[in-house]
Amino acid sequence: MSRWLLRAASGLVVAFLYLPIAVIALYAFNAQRIQVWPIREFSTQWFGSAWDNPSVREAIGLSVQVALFSSLAAVVLGSLAAFAIQRFSFFGREAFSLSLVLPIALPGIVTGLALNASARTAGITFSTATIVVGHATFCIVVVYNNVVARLRRSSRNIEEASADLGADTFQTFRYITFPTIRTAVLAGGLLAFALSFDEVVVTTFTAGTQETVPIWIYDHILHQPNQRPIVNVVALVLILLSTVPVYLASRLTTGTATSGRT
Repeated sequence: MSRWLLRAASGLVVAFLYLPIAVIALYAFNAQRIQVWPIREFSTQWFGSAWDNPSVREAIGLSVQVALFSSLAAVVLGSLAAFAIQRFSFFGREAFSLSLVLPIALPGIVTGLALNASARTAGITFSTATIVVGHATFCIVVVYNNVVARLRRSSRNIEEASADLGADTFQTFRYITFPTIRTAVLAGGLLAFALSFDEVVVTTFTAGTQETVPIWIYDHILHQPNQRPIVNVVALVLILLSTVPVYLASRLTTGTATSGRT
């Protein structure tokens, strides 16, 4: 009996989380411009309209570009920070570790305001670079957490054995350390891409006049309600493009061996 109750509770939670998303997906195929329920007629005409809209293509292109650069910066900086925290002891290590995790715990509006004020004070023009920097502040946390967790579960004995056998630092990293952490690094990069691709709060304060996909959706919902069918299509695309890297990251980190392969 308790098993069925748990299953029913789990089903209710899943329904609560995903039914609104399913409604958006259904409305993307609504033939009418006005949203009415139940949907009387289905059509794919709005997908063509969305693709023919140059602002949609530009927004998607900018979001992909920002997500790629942000995740790349996060992979490099987050991995280096994980090695520094896990492999070395130095003064202020715990405070440094906390400072790395803190940005993702802070409200996005606080981070956005801080970055906006810093850019204005320094006289920096808002551009794609400022969006990338803003996204990297919280994307680094995702990669850092993945890599440091893998390093904590990995034994250093095999690295020490590699050094005893004459391998230099680069060879040990290439053949021993990196194969151990590569799935964690890749999974962290994929999660960082997804997190950056659909981020809206920090982007609002660092984008200037540019529009990523979430900003485009927000702007058109507020100021162009007659474009709601196209907005639903773009929202569905955003959901799908965000889901793919999260799914791949989950597959990469499920059942991964911690010792690595040589």
